[in-house]
Amino acid sequence: MFYELIIIGGGPAGVAAGVYAARKKIKTLLIAKEFGGQSMVSADVQNWIGTKSISGFELAQMLEGHVRAQEDIEVLSDELVTTISSDTAKFVVGTEGGKQFESKTLLLTSGSRRRKLGIPGEKEFDGRGVVYCSTCDAPIFKGKEVAVIGGGNAGLEAARDLLPYASKIYLLHRGDTLKGDPLTQEKITADSKVSVILNAQTKEIFGTAFVEGIRYIDSVSGEQRELKLDGIFVEIGSLPNSDFVKNLAALNERGEVIVDHKTQRASLLGVWAAGDVTDVLYKQNNISAGDAVKAVLNIYDYLHSGK
Repeated sequence: MFYELIIIGGGPAGVAAGVYAARKKIKTLLIAKEFGGQSMVSADVQNWIGTKSISGFELAQMLEGHVRAQEDIEVLSDELVTTISSDTAKFVVGTEGGKQFESKTLLLTSGSRRRKLGIPGEKEFDGRGVVYCSTCDAPIFKGKEVAVIGGGNAGLEAARDLLPYASKIYLLHRGDTLKGDPLTQEKITADSKVSVILNAQTKEIFGTAFVEGIRYIDSVSGEQRELKLDGIFVEIGSLPNSDFVKNLAALNERGEVIVDHKTQRASLLGVWAAGDVTDVLYKQNNISAGDAVKAVLNIYDYLHSGK
């Protein structure tokens, strides 16, 4: 079947795009491995506008329910897009399950994935004290002792997000100097709540039902040390889910799809992108949804004017 638009991804961007595409009566297929995006693992999302508090799982259900309630859209879940090819007339989208679909336009909302530490305990305690979004989860750790792993801007910003909530913040960095913005460093390190630990090679996260602490090696002395903690924020960057479009659209040095932020158009005619897969400055659910709506409105204009 030939579509006017295929949306790839089921996070806030993909769902917002799907709802607007359906309302515009664009013949659309939305393909998603799962719904919810990175927030799915968050215990308590407090910054989704219009909702005071919602778990990531509930948010994912709400998003999926909203797009499936639309009459004029097809939704294919549990499918991962792995290939896209194009010619002058159409795009051909292939999935991990061997399915193929054709479309006149594409909207990439495949998001990103958090860069992981890859140490014992990280996977086991994901969502049970190990978190990857300070903006989403900082309020959960009110009065708690936490560690932020990462000495770049992401780590510094996470520490800043935690200052109004956590009773103690350990900022662990594997290098001998912090890498983030100097002004932010100055503000963070001046706070008595924050202790910076340099040359820290994290080795293991431990606990029972929830995180109880972390073990690391001091790379200068070689000594193994341990911190008792209630939570661990992993802030060592993210990786855009853009591998399947690297030969189709221009990417920056981080692998993000480069877009025109007025329209969300990518470098190849007929391709748009929105959300964390793009070079947008701020990676937030509400921004992703707004950018996706912007993209669909521009796609509608393109389909009806050819421009």
